[in-house]
Amino acid sequence: MRVLVLDGNENQAVACVRSLARAGHEVLVGAGVSWSKAGWSRFASGAFRYVSPEESVGDFVGDVMRESAKAPGTLVLPMTELTTLPLSLHRQRLISVGSRLVLPPHETLLRAFNKRATTQLAASLGVAVPHSTEVGPADSAAEIADAVTYPVVIKAQSSGELNASGRIAFTGRPMYARNPREFVAAVRALRTRCSSLIVQEFVPGTGSGYFALLRHGELIAEFAHRRIRDVRPTGSGSAVRESTAISDRVRSAALPILRALDWHGVAMVEFRMRSDGTPVFLEVNGRFWNSLALAIYAGVDFPALLGRMAQSDEGPPPIDYRSGVRCRWLLGDVRHLIEVWRGAPPSFPGTYPSRLGTLVDVLRPVAGTYHDNFELSDPLPELGDWLNFLIRKLPLQRQRSATHTDSVSDASGRPALP
Repeated sequence: MRVLVLDGNENQAVACVRSLARAGHEVLVGAGVSWSKAGWSRFASGAFRYVSPEESVGDFVGDVMRESAKAPGTLVLPMTELTTLPLSLHRQRLISVGSRLVLPPHETLLRAFNKRATTQLAASLGVAVPHSTEVGPADSAAEIADAVTYPVVIKAQSSGELNASGRIAFTGRPMYARNPREFVAAVRALRTRCSSLIVQEFVPGTGSGYFALLRHGELIAEFAHRRIRDVRPTGSGSAVRESTAISDRVRSAALPILRALDWHGVAMVEFRMRSDGTPVFLEVNGRFWNSLALAIYAGVDFPALLGRMAQSDEGPPPIDYRSGVRCRWLLGDVRHLIEVWRGAPPSFPGTYPSRLGTLVDVLRPVAGTYHDNFELSDPLPELGDWLNFLIRKLPLQRQRSATHTDSVSDASGRPALP
């Protein structure tokens, strides 16, 4: 089967290219820039460039359609919300040229990406959720600030929004507040990126995720890992993580949510684990996740399984995987170290790692550790990761920080790394 892997500069794109090529598929890598780290993999059969959805959704969909139409039956795999949302909305155009997509109905996808909707769904199923308040475009931040119990997390209701110009825009990272003054400042900053916000109580604890592949609500494969270090200590994707057995409490909280959505495809359900072991629901990510490589190394080859599902209704036998497998995103781990040495944002209410301890942990080698991007037989994606960050992401972030400091800052006002 011919497969188009989009968002070629994402870690999950690298993992998908290697997995699908090893499964015997012809894999081409797409990106909105001239080159990508996944496109540099020796497992990629080719690469193509599309207009980024941030520039034009219509042109983006047209570019993917033209590439997909070169071979009927081509499977299109978007890796991020940025590409998933417009392809889902215009799926009939893709299907009309013979493309394959493994996605739930568009309305279900929108519901999954909407944090308010999924929080309400989780609560209706008896899953613990943080106390939440919606902040609309016309709501007074000052009035809500006086009614909130602190500390809180303020975030966009969706990771990406289609703006009036027809472009998909990222809504950015969450912000924190410990008092009304910080709350009003955070809402003002976030409103420059998105239309509607959700305010949630800050839940102390550790991050936990449940990863799954389902076929119209039927579980095909599942996986779990333990986070060792996150890129941002305040909470983000993981830089280092280790495979673990799936907690019964996490499974019993996550799986009913995905089944209630009648989910079709891959998804991650994210929780914050309280000290008593209670999983508190945070969000659903209806796409491949950044740490995908670990699941593959541990024995759950989600991309190959999804490719098989796209071609046949036959499900695989039950899959067992190895616990204790460790995987590292080297660039993400270095960024973690930088974040720790910069210090905790003044508004962050949780615990923060020590500088010296983090330095020792990052520099200490751990035997048997795999890497998200580096393989001895396929080293170029690792190089591409660093070059993409240094040449593209870092200068762009500096430019944004110079012109829109408020909209790209932590609650402390300091510019945030991309």
